[in-house]
Amino acid sequence: MARHIAKTLGHNNNVMADDILQIFSNFDGRFSKENLSEKVAVADTDPRTCAALDHCLKALDRRISHYVSSDHPIWADSADAEAFLEAVDDLIASVAEWNHLTADKSIATCLARAEDMLQHAMFRLEDEFRSLMERGGESFDLTENLPFESEEEDEEVRDGEEEEDLIPVAMPVTDYDIVIDALPSATINDLHEIAKRMVAGSFGKECSHVYSSCRREFLEESLSRLGLQKLSIEDVQKMPWQDIEDEIERWIKASNVGLKILFPSERRLCDRIFFGFSSAADFSFMEVCRGSTVQMLNFADAVAIGSRSPDRLFRILDVFETLRDLIPEFEVLFCDQYSMSLRNEALTIWKRLGEAIRGIFMELENLIRRDPAKAAVPGGGLHPITRYVMNYLRAACRSQQTLEQVFEDYGHPLKEFPKIDDRMHSSSSLSVQMDWIMELLESNLEAKSRIYKDPALCYVFLINNCKYIVQKAEDSELGALLGDDWIKKHTAKIRQYLMQYQRSSWNKVFGFLKMENSDSIPPNAIAKSMKEKLKSFNMVFDELCRVQSSWFIFDEQLKEEIRISIEKLLLPAYRKFIGRFQSVAEVGKNTDKYVKYETEDIEVKLNDLFQGSSGSTGSRKRS
Repeated sequence: MARHIAKTLGHNNNVMADDILQIFSNFDGRFSKENLSEKVAVADTDPRTCAALDHCLKALDRRISHYVSSDHPIWADSADAEAFLEAVDDLIASVAEWNHLTADKSIATCLARAEDMLQHAMFRLEDEFRSLMERGGESFDLTENLPFESEEEDEEVRDGEEEEDLIPVAMPVTDYDIVIDALPSATINDLHEIAKRMVAGSFGKECSHVYSSCRREFLEESLSRLGLQKLSIEDVQKMPWQDIEDEIERWIKASNVGLKILFPSERRLCDRIFFGFSSAADFSFMEVCRGSTVQMLNFADAVAIGSRSPDRLFRILDVFETLRDLIPEFEVLFCDQYSMSLRNEALTIWKRLGEAIRGIFMELENLIRRDPAKAAVPGGGLHPITRYVMNYLRAACRSQQTLEQVFEDYGHPLKEFPKIDDRMHSSSSLSVQMDWIMELLESNLEAKSRIYKDPALCYVFLINNCKYIVQKAEDSELGALLGDDWIKKHTAKIRQYLMQYQRSSWNKVFGFLKMENSDSIPPNAIAKSMKEKLKSFNMVFDELCRVQSSWFIFDEQLKEEIRISIEKLLLPAYRKFIGRFQSVAEVGKNTDKYVKYETEDIEVKLNDLFQGSSGSTGSRKRS
């Protein structure tokens, strides 16, 4: 009687029946579960009771077999669907109601028939579930719900090509606040009702498999249209870098749409269909998304474990930043027992990408160290390694926030930078890294400067390259990382190189124009000495101008400053020397014979300095 009341109230389980008995027992102890258990057992094993169960199962068999054997979809008619589900409910309730009496052979035989009926009913529900999934998917137009467009030229169908043959390609996505309902709401409700019965009939895993196989195909097709290819790690490693760069572009787009639109929509669909069955929902979602997620992560992993060539830094940074920004989505979507491993794998590969970025900077250090000091740059111009490293670092520092994150996790300990001064101990790991690379570059350039046999040209080389380094660092993220003190220190170093250049080349010229104390020297000797000095000046000045006209100073302002500094020292001394020379009586009217240059001629000659040669790194080529 208690079970009948529970069933009338819509609860086909023994828990409700036990609760009703408990209420009855409060009024009369004879209704207690303990007192009734023996009587119920006797009644349940009564032949008349077995006959009643057999009669019930035969009636259910007629109701269920009518639908199980039907060639037409049951859910084509809502009345048929409702009747079939009601029959399945009754069968499940009957099995549950009599299952505790399997010790009786006759009842056990009946229950075996019931289980067989239930299995056939579950198979039919599975077929109906699959059919509803497939029909619902057919009604969903992917190109209308995702950002796709048809590949057309000038909005017209190409000649000789049918419209249905056009290939959908992905458009740029800027708004990820999109939820896709890939199935109609009515279909979702029908699927939920079927799933509820299959879980109750212990066919929840089969239901999940049917669901996941259908939805997995949709998800993979969507990501394929976004450009995500099925590539193994080995496939990626065999690809040329240019092809990998193209794949990275498509991977970034597909990953963002997948993790921010497609996967959340799949999670929502799972939760609606398997509402009330969280374990089945979690398992189904994992089965749907696992393949595509592994595919995404494998590509990122292949990029991470690939070559550490410095030229790959910027695209690897793109992959690192994309995966980093998607970690919150991974943590929200893959947080249950079935899919947690996918989240953990994403975190592992993200960290591996960080290690790859750190490894690229180590390779950059090695590249600088290994760059040979063999052939000198003509005219003391910019060395290619200087341009490469400085432009590389400037570009890299545009991702300063990301690099700070990488080097905080993967940076060298400070003890690995023995040349770095104490101020760097208060700086970030990225600042230390940049300072260390600059140290390596400067050491490399100093070694290259020693190739030049002319000391003055050696300093011109250092002036050019140090000036370029400072210019590239100033007013950029790189300069901010290195700090104002670093900029001031290297600006002072340029001035020091300028002084050493002037001292090593022009001091000898200035020496010819120095005048000795003539009080104790005979006039003839003074005239002879000045003639010799002027002759030597002309010869050395000519040679210096000839040689240094082919030298190169890339910065026009710096070039002008060097000329002016030479003029300020040379022209006053030359004027004074020529004036004194012309006043010596012993020279007489023959001064024009010895004076080769007027002051204006000196200025013209100085203006021809540092014009460079065809082999110099001219300002037109500088970047």
